[in-house]
Amino acid sequence: MLTFENYLSLTAPPRFTRTPQNQTGVQGGVASFVCQAAGDPQPKIVWNKKGKKVTNQRFEVIEFDDGSGSVLRIQPLRTPRDEAIYECHASNSAGELTATTRLSVLREDQLPPGFPTIDMGPQLKVVERSRTATMLCAASGNPDPDITWFKDFLPVNTTDNHGRIKQLRSGALQIEMSEELDQGKYECVATNSFGTRYSTPANLYVRVRRVPPRFSIPPADSEIMPGGNVNITCVAVGSPMPYVKWMLGAEDLTPEDDMPIGRNVLELTDVRQSNNYTCVAMSTLGVIEAMAQIIVKALPKAPGAPVVTERTATSITLTWDSGNPEPVSYYVIQHRAKGSDDPYKEIDGIATTRYSVGGLSPYSHYDFRVAAVNTIGQGPSSEVVEARTAEQAPSSPPRQVIGRMLSATTAMIHWDEPEEPNGQVVGYRVYYTSDNTLPVNQWEKQMVRGTNFITIQDLTPNKTYYIRVLAFTSVGDGPLSQDLQIIAKTGVPSQPLDFKGEAKSETSILLSWVAPSTQGGPDSQITGYELVYRRVDDTEERKVSFEPATSYLLKNLKPFSTYTFQLAAKSKNGIGAYTNEVSIDTPQTLPSAPPQDITCTSPSSTSILVSWAPPPLEFQNGIITGYSIQYSTMEGNKTSKRVDGIPPGSSPYLLENLEKWTEYGLTVRALTEAGEGPESLQLLIRTEEDGMFLK
Repeated sequence: MLTFENYLSLTAPPRFTRTPQNQTGVQGGVASFVCQAAGDPQPKIVWNKKGKKVTNQRFEVIEFDDGSGSVLRIQPLRTPRDEAIYECHASNSAGELTATTRLSVLREDQLPPGFPTIDMGPQLKVVERSRTATMLCAASGNPDPDITWFKDFLPVNTTDNHGRIKQLRSGALQIEMSEELDQGKYECVATNSFGTRYSTPANLYVRVRRVPPRFSIPPADSEIMPGGNVNITCVAVGSPMPYVKWMLGAEDLTPEDDMPIGRNVLELTDVRQSNNYTCVAMSTLGVIEAMAQIIVKALPKAPGAPVVTERTATSITLTWDSGNPEPVSYYVIQHRAKGSDDPYKEIDGIATTRYSVGGLSPYSHYDFRVAAVNTIGQGPSSEVVEARTAEQAPSSPPRQVIGRMLSATTAMIHWDEPEEPNGQVVGYRVYYTSDNTLPVNQWEKQMVRGTNFITIQDLTPNKTYYIRVLAFTSVGDGPLSQDLQIIAKTGVPSQPLDFKGEAKSETSILLSWVAPSTQGGPDSQITGYELVYRRVDDTEERKVSFEPATSYLLKNLKPFSTYTFQLAAKSKNGIGAYTNEVSIDTPQTLPSAPPQDITCTSPSSTSILVSWAPPPLEFQNGIITGYSIQYSTMEGNKTSKRVDGIPPGSSPYLLENLEKWTEYGLTVRALTEAGEGPESLQLLIRTEEDGMFLK
């Protein structure tokens, strides 16, 4: 329970913190008395004159903003009516207190000689906010007067503002970092022992610049990896400085009660989705916005399935939809033959959504698909689309063209489809003649469709016929097959098939073939073969006969030579037609003879000049790729050296840095790709200043 005694213990009676001072003023001037008190509760201040509350219109009481007291201002002063004792009465529930002061008023003609004079008072001043404002004041008197300042009739406090407002030694009032609350009416007051004089008041205006907000650092777009972090900085300026916040769509990302001024950094972590973030700057002069696009990088999506728009025999033109809202770097087309297990072939770096894939085989089925690539990598492929190239004329002749005589005047010719038909083979044309010097367009001709054989009648017995076949599609004719030779005679074998050969060594070639089919009695059976061959550089033709077989190894040939071969099968009824000519090369081997015409001279005491000619052509066995020289001293400590890699055409060759007056033995070798040939006979020479000495 709160008792009266307890209540008194919680209150405090008034006490003066500042009491009014006696003052002597000038008639027509100003007098101000300051009175402040403290207590609990806060005391109330009342001004009295001669025991009565002041009420005159020339008497104004100005309260301090904190309620700690007030100022009694009298203006203009009148004498003698204003001369009196004035009381400052402070009271609260705990007590009351009175302070008194005296006011004296003098006419100008009564002022003593040392009475204060305002020599320079403050002037109207306009200053921009945050700039320094200085209100000037100069006074004189004897003794020198003290100067104080009033703003809006209240004393200026120069102690409790962190040094922002201070009075200079000259008496001027300096206000740093001026604010709007510094704006008002200022008076300087000069006081000494004779009295007090007030300056004419002057207004200070603090001008606040009014600048709408603008972005000094607008937010920047960013690309980040999925799950990445990014900070977006947004800086705006203006006067007044704007508040800055972030928004995502209609959602505020910055709390209203924590909205920064001027600068706002949005910190995003573990970002998984692309978004547009809006920076908003606002002040009383307007609202502005700027957007930052945060793109989360990801592999591109699969493009739409490609569509075939054009086709030729060797190309397919595709178009497709990107399938990606975000830009891609380029596209990759993947293709392979339909049904193939081989990896897809890729064409990359395609910048458009239309492309012609070339280098394809005619009349062939292919699978195509498309993938997009961006800065992250290659995305998934589109659906596979199948397309077939257009037809063209066959690019190879019919295969396995064979023939046999059904009678002395009738032959049957058979063949297989071309290896590269390049389309649907519509039919075949068969050309035949007994005079192969005629152009093909003058040969006899027959056409067949739907079959791969033909019967040719009315042939002349015992004559050799030359037969060639071509296939054609709806686009055109393919090439003609090689000559098939057939003799119009029953019981004689037809040409051996698939006649070919390969070199087995530098001096041997293995020939192989498929035996021609035989029909009829025992007399038509193959009894052997006859091989005709010659070296291309020779005019002499050689023949070899041997028993029935499907291969034959021909030996004792010359290396690095081209040979031609023809083969015919034999029966009891005679020899059949020869195959077309086949050319086969024997490989290079080592030279079988040394260089020739070797000579040496000694142009100086330390060098030898060696000259030579290549081995004889028939012993070179290949292309001479270089030479080597072996030389050694023949006296004293015998030393041997070798020079390799001497290019063809380097003869004569100079051996240098040799010993003086020394006999040397030299040999020379020739080289092909297969290696070194034999060395020449040793040649002796002595290094002498004046020539050579041969043994």
